[in-house]
Amino acid sequence: MKQLKLTGFVIFFFFLTESLTLPTQPQDVDDVRITQKFIDDNIGYITIIAFAQYIQEASFEEVEMLVKAMTEYRDKCLADRTFPECSKLANEVLLENICAMEGLPQKYNFSHCCHKVDFERRLCFFHNKKADIGLLPPLPTLDPEEKCQTYKNNRESFLNNYVYEVSRRNPFVFAPTLLTVAARFEEMTKTCCEEQEKANCFQTKAEPFIYYLKALSSYQKNACRALMKFGRQILQSINIAILSQKFPKIGFKQLTSLLEDVSSKYDGCCEGDVVQCIRGRSKVMSHICSKQDSISSKIKDCCEKKIPERGECIIYSNKDDRPNDLSLREAKFIESDNVCEKRDADQANFMAEFLYEYSRRHPELSTPELLRIAKVYKDLLKECCNMENPPECYRHAENRFNETTEKSLKIVQRECEHFQNLGKDDLKYHYLINLTKLAPQLSTEELTFLGKEMVMALTTCCTLSEEFACVDNLVDLVLGELCGINENRNINPAVDHCCKTNFAFRRSCFESLEADKTYVPPSTSQGLFTFHADLCQAHNEELQRKKDRFLVNLVKLKPELAGEELWSLLADFTNVVEKCCKAQEPEACFKEEVFPALFSGIQLVFLVQKRKWNSPQDPASSLQRLPPSPSTLLQMAKFHPFLCLSNIPLCIHTTSSLSTHLLMDI
Repeated sequence: MKQLKLTGFVIFFFFLTESLTLPTQPQDVDDVRITQKFIDDNIGYITIIAFAQYIQEASFEEVEMLVKAMTEYRDKCLADRTFPECSKLANEVLLENICAMEGLPQKYNFSHCCHKVDFERRLCFFHNKKADIGLLPPLPTLDPEEKCQTYKNNRESFLNNYVYEVSRRNPFVFAPTLLTVAARFEEMTKTCCEEQEKANCFQTKAEPFIYYLKALSSYQKNACRALMKFGRQILQSINIAILSQKFPKIGFKQLTSLLEDVSSKYDGCCEGDVVQCIRGRSKVMSHICSKQDSISSKIKDCCEKKIPERGECIIYSNKDDRPNDLSLREAKFIESDNVCEKRDADQANFMAEFLYEYSRRHPELSTPELLRIAKVYKDLLKECCNMENPPECYRHAENRFNETTEKSLKIVQRECEHFQNLGKDDLKYHYLINLTKLAPQLSTEELTFLGKEMVMALTTCCTLSEEFACVDNLVDLVLGELCGINENRNINPAVDHCCKTNFAFRRSCFESLEADKTYVPPSTSQGLFTFHADLCQAHNEELQRKKDRFLVNLVKLKPELAGEELWSLLADFTNVVEKCCKAQEPEACFKEEVFPALFSGIQLVFLVQKRKWNSPQDPASSLQRLPPSPSTLLQMAKFHPFLCLSNIPLCIHTTSSLSTHLLMDI
């Protein structure tokens, strides 16, 4: 059940996280006082998070310079708040200080943002963020003993550096989430540094909040993408679905009032305005707890807790029980004769109420599925209300809803069958191949990340009774990661169409996609298939990462290869690594066993296997090497007339320094 609760909180957490040090003051306290109190208490962390997320390439030393400037600003305003700059919004002051750092805008190419003002400047800095963190150096790792000593010697610098490294690698995560992660990191450090088995302690305790960070990152990016790409109405629909399922006894008018608070905070959170984001979240929390009797019976104890704990408590609380008087269906949207008139009077409010009523009656459905149902109903009314007898038309709406859910259910069942039939590694390879064929333009790092996220979603959900909602929610977040958040994110026409056309139905859109036909593979492998002796020193996890990268790069180089051929080459690569790592000179072995052969300027990887093809009965390998099909051989011969095609060892004549090579035996 722990995994299920984690899955549930991903969808609901966004509404409820609070600052670690946000003052517990009444809701009507002056906004300036709340903002100033927050700045005073968190000036260092706010500065580090904002700077590291906006300018990811900046060094820690440069970040420290800005922290010093912002600390001086705080002290100046605490001494005398009448200075003009003390009346400015915190985020405005922060961006002004970033732009004022000598030479920095030119060094990191953001001077164009500094020439803008207000909203345009904030948006420019937001779009300057880079989702692909492959350009950053590897995350520095310290030996547990060294880590504990560093923490003991200089706690502040140690934690600041951690926040800096995590923030620049998670540029779209909201600051309150990063502050929560930092607090948990310090708790973990304190605990583990007292243990004998420090390394084991760090590894065990780090996993939950790493998952927490990844999950929240995916959801927050998805929510902001919905706002920025599809507008406030789509985001409002997401909020209605989530809150109606969590609090099924809340009245529609009260939900509408709560939604005003929920919606108002998104601008700040999505733009990276830390203070505005925190203020909005606190307002939502206060609203929920001040009306808890009419919202939920499950949160009474939570609302009595102090601020950091009450948010966590509500997140992990169960969905409220469905009211006893709540019928299984809401007749007024299907059986009433004046549905069209009510819709025409206020379409936005009418559709919002439909989504609210349907969501609170169907806690078993995912958020994307509820949005699909709402879209189906909206389209149905558009069709029915133009007919002679609208009621006769829309009375069959339930059939349409059931058909839509059945289609979505089949997709989930098919994915969970993959999970049941394939092992964890093979499941990952399945998605790495499919995702790379769909979007080969993405970086190898992004594709391997997406493959792992798909596996995590299915591993988490496919054994649960709530399988459908869990899978559909988490896979939708993976697709959100694929689509990205920046406005200049273009992958290929087919993928872009699915990402930008219809938020609710993007899952089914991706299901219908085939390999990208516009993709032109690189003409050379650019050293991607050159392996060194350090491969043999790689631990299991690192070796697995290299195998994942090998497979993705292979698909990028030869996207026309069928899945079976790719799996076979991966199996051969595994065998070669095992063989060469036992050799006296592994690097020489790799050069001999893995090399590129040129076919009319197209580079293809062949693994030298001086053996017969495995027979179908050969149990030595779970992934069998399949012989090339006749069409493949003919295509190879067409590219290179010197390729031998008889039932003798295939050979290739080349004038390059590679000379003549034995490729394989038949």
